[in-house]
Amino acid sequence: MNVLRLTIVVLLASLISACDNEPPRATSVAEFKEDPILLEATMVRCAQDRTKTKYDAECVNAREAGNLLAANEREDRRKELEAQSARKRQALRRTQEAAAEARRRVAAAQRQREEDEYLGVFEPVPGEGSGSTDLAGGVVSPQPAQRSDMVPDNQPGMTVDPGTSASTADQQAQSATSIDAVREELKRRQESSN
Repeated sequence: MNVLRLTIVVLLASLISACDNEPPRATSVAEFKEDPILLEATMVRCAQDRTKTKYDAECVNAREAGNLLAANEREDRRKELEAQSARKRQALRRTQEAAAEARRRVAAAQRQREEDEYLGVFEPVPGEGSGSTDLAGGVVSPQPAQRSDMVPDNQPGMTVDPGTSASTADQQAQSATSIDAVREELKRRQESSN
């Protein structure tokens, strides 16, 4: 019985000693990704003797975790640059739209000036105090201007002698010719500005 007890004790001692000799578990990639200090320490240890630690499980996991973290950093940087690029494109687009709007306003003001010049040839421009101003800064007459040299045709009770009506027809023909000339000049100016 002593021999049996001795054998059992020896077997238990050998079993316990066999369990103690298990190699320590290697740190996983996920653990290295969560703990950058442990990753750095392991990388330093693995870099000291590369030939011995080339296939060490912990060094392999540390290198893999380092590669994954570097890839994540590159992806984050790429996303940041894309967002910055999108902001710059939007700012450039707003600048271009503002410039286009300014060009449209300048062209509208130029057209208004040309129209005012065109109308000024045929209608007298009201004085400073007569009439209100519109949004473009031009003077708006409260009533259409009456020209003093116009012959009052087609009014009740008026008689027009044939000599006067012939001169009126000549004046109308001349003014129609001059209107066409002004229109052609305005078209030419508009085409040259475009």
